[in-house]
Amino acid sequence: MNKLRLLPLVALSCLVAAQAHAGWQDTINNMMKPDSKEGKIFSGATQVLSSSQEMTYQTECTVGESLALDSMQRFGKPVQNEALQKYVNLVGNAVARNSQRSTIPYRFVVLDSPVQNAFAAPGGIVFISRGLLNVLDNEAELAAVLAHEVGHVAGKHALKSIRRAQFLQGASAITAATMKGSKGQQFESMVGDLQNTLFDKGLDQGMEYEADQAALETTYRTGYDPGAMVSVLQKLKKQEATAAKTGSWFSTHPPLDERIARLSAQLAKYPAAGSAKLPARFAKYVKPAKSGKASK
Repeated sequence: MNKLRLLPLVALSCLVAAQAHAGWQDTINNMMKPDSKEGKIFSGATQVLSSSQEMTYQTECTVGESLALDSMQRFGKPVQNEALQKYVNLVGNAVARNSQRSTIPYRFVVLDSPVQNAFAAPGGIVFISRGLLNVLDNEAELAAVLAHEVGHVAGKHALKSIRRAQFLQGASAITAATMKGSKGQQFESMVGDLQNTLFDKGLDQGMEYEADQAALETTYRTGYDPGAMVSVLQKLKKQEATAAKTGSWFSTHPPLDERIARLSAQLAKYPAAGSAKLPARFAKYVKPAKSGKASK
């Protein structure tokens, strides 16, 4: 099956997946309510327990959802544009289905923030800011950015990076009954470490290069222009001198010149003939958001 046929088939499967997980917005809204189940989890009413078993996906999700709440408090709430959010989820799930960790559900959220950044929380929650989205010009570039973040989720990079990673090793269960005392404090401290890593310090450079390579491979397998990630980085390079640095792509990722050089050296392995960029479809959903017009 060639790539041009693969893309619509994957998009169709992602549409079904997006419908199955259509409650993501309700989950995000519940994060903000302290009396809800999600709110209690995030405020410290649950506990990660030690055991000899591997950490469950549900435990990973709890960590990720707690971090998601913190990210919205720091960068802003989701953009109130249902059509845009659905579109970004469709594109994101298309590349996720071709990633190295395609068996978990992913949620993609556009945050109403001018800071140019994208980041992934453990468990498959991926954020892209309105500021970064406005830099992009086509769907292939959007797919590349989201595929980069999916690469972080696939590699469990955030969980591997924090100083208290040993607290998660062997964790297998979450229970509200035991979220007390030192364990609860450890959980909150661990989430604080994750915030510092993702929002301020950034991940290890090797992990970023690994996610770049995953973006190149995944966008190509999905049928998009394999040079899209390079194109995104080149656009950011032009804005680097005047863009805000704190909490942005520039402060949490390796130098752009090095990333561009590494990816450009790999492009010969991924022929661009027949690949898609889809600027018109991208403009249909994203351009109204740029001008402040909400699409319903």
